[in-house]
Formats: sequence, C-alpha cells, structure tokens
Amino acid sequence: MNTLLQENISLTTEHFLADVIAGLSADTKHLSAKYFYDEKGDAIFQQIMNMDEYYLTNAEMEIFRNQAQAICETIAERDDAFDLIELGAGDATKSIHLIKALLNNKIEFNYLPIDISANVINNLEQKLPLEVPNLNMKGFIGDYFEMLSQANAYSSRRKVVLFMGANIGNMTVDDAKGFCKKLHDNLSADDLLIIGFDLKKNPKKILDAYNDKNGITSSFNMNLLSRINNQLSGSFNLSNFEHYACYDPEFGACKSYLISLVEQEVSVGEEVFSFAANEYIYMEISQKYSLDEIKNLGEMACFSPLQNFFDERRYFVDAIWKVK
Repeated sequence: MNTLLQENISLTTEHFLADVIAGLSADTKHLSAKYFYDEKGDAIFQQIMNMDEYYLTNAEMEIFRNQAQAICETIAERDDAFDLIELGAGDATKSIHLIKALLNNKIEFNYLPIDISANVINNLEQKLPLEVPNLNMKGFIGDYFEMLSQANAYSSRRKVVLFMGANIGNMTVDDAKGFCKKLHDNLSADDLLIIGFDLKKNPKKILDAYNDKNGITSSFNMNLLSRINNQLSGSFNLSNFEHYACYDPEFGACKSYLISLVEQEVSVGEEVFSFAANEYIYMEISQKYSLDEIKNLGEMACFSPLQNFFDERRYFVDAIWKVK
C-alpha cells in the first residue's frame, strides 16, 4: 500500500470516528449514510441493486443503455474537450455506457471518478482501463467537495459532473438545496450537471425497495454497526437492533431507522452511549421528487434545466442542468 493511500485511509478513519461520535451524541441519534460503503457494504449494495424490488438501478440503467447517444450529443454540443467527473462513482456500470458513447464519437475527455470508498476507486482503476482501453482516467478518494476541488485543479477544461443513482435523494430537501447551490458554486459558467432523481410513484412500490422481503436492505443498514465495531472499537450487539423503514407519500420521504430492542449501553472508541428500549438511530433518507420539484430545485441553485431523460415507465429521470 502506498503512503498516500495509507494517509487517506487514516484521515478517513478520523473523520468516520468524529462523525459517529457526533451522531450518537445528538439529541436524535443518527449515523451518516456515506459510511455504508466499506468493502462489505459495497458488496451488499450490489445485492440491493439486483433485487427485484429495487427498481431504481434498472430504471437508470435503461436510460443510460438506451439513450447514451442522445445524452452524449447534449453534453458535447460545444466542440471542446472536457472533464467528466462522477460523484459517487460506484462500479460505473451505468456511466460506462456514456463513456463508450463519448469515445465512439471521438470526443476528447478525461474521466475523473470520485468516491469515498478506496475500494471502489481501486477497483475502477484496475478494471475500467481493461474494458475501455483508450480511456483517460484518474480517480479521487474522499468527500465530494474536497475531491471536486482537486478535480477542478486537475485541468482547466469544461466540467460535466455526473451525480447519479438518486444520490441527491440521500439528503433532506433542505440539504439537497444547499448541496446543489454548493455544487453550482464549485463549477463555472456553462459547466453541466447530470443528476438522477427517483420520481414519486405508488407508495408500496417505493417502500418495498427499502424494506425487501429477504432482508438485504436491513443487512445494509446493520453492516454500518459492524463497520463501527471493526474500525472504531465499537461494541454494538447487532441482535439488539432491528431495521425499520417507512414512506411518506405526501412529502416523498422514505426513511430508514435502526431500533434498539432493549435498554443498553454501547461503546465507540472511548465514548459510551446509552440507548433506551425502542429508541431509534436515524440511518438514511431516500427523497422522491415530482418533475416540478426537480425544476424548482435546479433553478433555485442557479442552474438552467436543459433536458430530462426518462426510463420507459417514467420511474426515474436524469436531468441535465447548465451552470448559469
């Protein structure tokens, strides 16, 4: 392991510990969903994406598999080289369709994936050049905006940012507004953002995706407790917690919690936290949007909406916004 990677892992662990202590010390206990993605979490999420109930991946995959050429034409209207920056790159199974379309159209670009998971970036750097031999690629490991700053410094080219997988839904509406505004402020005029949203639909369809009958989504949430035990000297007894999910069709918020089944104490590092029976840890939100809400979000953050791309059932949309 090289020195830079060791330093990055050490820094990430310090941030992880600080965030966990802060979250469990709060009046309403919570943990950050960004820490779901260690090596085991990545593997569980791959299982989630293959679940029958989890429609999101297939819907967005359909968009990029069937409409990559149209998306390519929209983002390459200007005849100039650019950097394609993917926030939360994952395994790039969707973005690779766009990458291949850009290469097939002989468009000059760099692919700059950003992910908090070193495992994800390492895998991409090993596997993607084998699948796409002519790809110019450099990965960045860390938080979105820290790494976006580094990606901005990498070249002076125009930026096209991918933020897919309905990751914007992992934020409350207010946080999403702040995120989009900050993203705008880290880009330049005429840069583009391609952002994926899960659309409001039948409530049962949504809830089933986050509370599947085989308990895979439950294991995804529980794995964060295991990660705290393994990396931060935690003492969570997983059998003392239960996964709970709910969806509010009025406001479009699907939320997940871990419920303490007993009165208990849990240590993390040198800190000890008390749980009452039935007390919850707020784990994540998956916010759903209407098309009007998406348009308003973009305009509020000073983007100009350019085009929407839908799957056949209109479950999902990838919107292209331009920085004003």
